[in-house]
Amino acid sequence: MVQIPPQPRPAMQGDGYDVWQDARIKDLWRIFRIMGEFVEGFEALSEVGPCVSVFGSARTKPGEVCYEKGVEVAKRLVEHGFGIITGGGPGVMEAANKGAREAGGMSVGLNIDLPHEQAANPFIDQDHLINFDFFFVRKVMLVKYAQGFVVLPGGFGTMDELFEAMTLIQTRKSTPFPVVLMGRSFWSGLVDWLKDAMLARGNISATDLDLFQITDDAEEAASMISDFYKKHRMAPNF
Repeated sequence: MVQIPPQPRPAMQGDGYDVWQDARIKDLWRIFRIMGEFVEGFEALSEVGPCVSVFGSARTKPGEVCYEKGVEVAKRLVEHGFGIITGGGPGVMEAANKGAREAGGMSVGLNIDLPHEQAANPFIDQDHLINFDFFFVRKVMLVKYAQGFVVLPGGFGTMDELFEAMTLIQTRKSTPFPVVLMGRSFWSGLVDWLKDAMLARGNISATDLDLFQITDDAEEAASMISDFYKKHRMAPNF
């Protein structure tokens, strides 16, 4: 049984040992906060049914091509029987939640608390909004309960989520699930680099390039995921 020490006293300036001990005690308490987020996420998402996680830039504005693609692909996925999971914020996340709402599907948002930066978008079902403090807990939830990924153009966070998914599939730490990249003009340079740099140096295998598919069409993206499950069983990814 873990013994939780009393709340730490403030470390005295220059007292390196006390600073280290205070940090250790804070870390022990942080473990319980992390556990609490995992429990809340597992409990809430284990009941949502088959969903697809949609990723993309939080900076995308309504009316932009990628925003409207996010709305459209979410609608098509709902028509194929999937709910939608996003990171809960603005941009492409908002677009996908909006598309799910307009199509009458489940709209899940896993928001991250970022002071002065991100608030949950208004298209999330209120009983399916979860707020996280820890990025890594949120990322586990975005992967574990998704039956597929649709990834639109984005920044560092989008790339992080994409390569995390492909790493889990490649290493068989996850059951295989479809990953669809939307926007050929955006992704083509990355795919060329994967072939010309990673594959050419033997850092990945040729079959690793089959871990994802690319399309510009929302209906095709939804069909790629739906068709995958005509041959595979739906289940949590790990």
